[in-house]
Amino acid sequence: MTLRSAASGTAETPQPPAAPPAGAGAPRRAGRRRGRRRRGRSRSQAWTAHLFLAPWFVGLFAITLGPMIASLYLSFTDYSLLSEAHWVGLKNYDTMFTADDRFTNSLKVTTTYVVVSVPLQLAFALGLAMALDRGLRGLSFYRSVFYLPSLLGGSVAISILWRKIFGTDGIVNTFLGWFGYHGQGWVTSPDTALWTLIVLHVWTFGAPMVIFLAGLRQIPRSLYEAARVDGAGRLRQFRSITLPLLTPIIFFNAVLEVIKSFQSFTQSFVVSGGNGGPVDSTLFYTLYLYIKGFKNYEMGYAAAMAWVLLLIIAALTAVNFLMSRFWVFYGDDR
Repeated sequence: MTLRSAASGTAETPQPPAAPPAGAGAPRRAGRRRGRRRRGRSRSQAWTAHLFLAPWFVGLFAITLGPMIASLYLSFTDYSLLSEAHWVGLKNYDTMFTADDRFTNSLKVTTTYVVVSVPLQLAFALGLAMALDRGLRGLSFYRSVFYLPSLLGGSVAISILWRKIFGTDGIVNTFLGWFGYHGQGWVTSPDTALWTLIVLHVWTFGAPMVIFLAGLRQIPRSLYEAARVDGAGRLRQFRSITLPLLTPIIFFNAVLEVIKSFQSFTQSFVVSGGNGGPVDSTLFYTLYLYIKGFKNYEMGYAAAMAWVLLLIIAALTAVNFLMSRFWVFYGDDR
């Protein structure tokens, strides 16, 4: 069959379609092979990542989530470690808030400890950080020395030493004796025992001090120079420049120290001899939890106390984050 040309009237034979040039499919096949190799490498990298994450997942489920779920169940039971757990519903929580005076007292003691010691510690740490930020020679040495209390403050040895320092024949009373004042046993008096633990907490200022010092180093010096040109004194510079620009650091330290203070245990345990004395004046919440669980063998009640503590810390942390929008200023705020 032929086609006639419209212009010349001659017949034209249709041509078969042109065959693709030799080797035209090679780049396509090579691209597919590269894609398969990339997918193979991605799967291999994914398996490698999962392999390295496996210990963390084992710890998460076996050491963290598993015990948490078990303790939540035990908080609704009567469990003594020596017998089977018996379901009692909300009885532990009801007893805790309505019939346990020592629980109420431990909460009061711990709250007083946190409310007083955390602001004092942060203020002391900030003041010392500002002193170190003035270009002292050997700054790294001083920074290391002042950080040591944070490493040692929670140890049993320091707690024993603290008991000796504030004892009847301790260093504090020896010093006061030079001025004719005969002091009492500070750790054995209900009026002062808690305050010795507050002083110990303030003394562990190293960690927040290092963080404050890092924050101070990030404040541009040009702001202080401009303020001095405008006639601002040191107090005005601190209030208008240092404090606002440090509010994220203050917030960070405050959240961490509040959480850590509610979990304090060793100091109270060692200084009080493990009973929260004298007259429950140093009965921290965690110490009372320990007494209930491992001395009285009321593990179900102790589990309930642990979950109440978790809720208290979570609630305070949430409140801190909600309130931070009113006083914490970040660099991108307008």
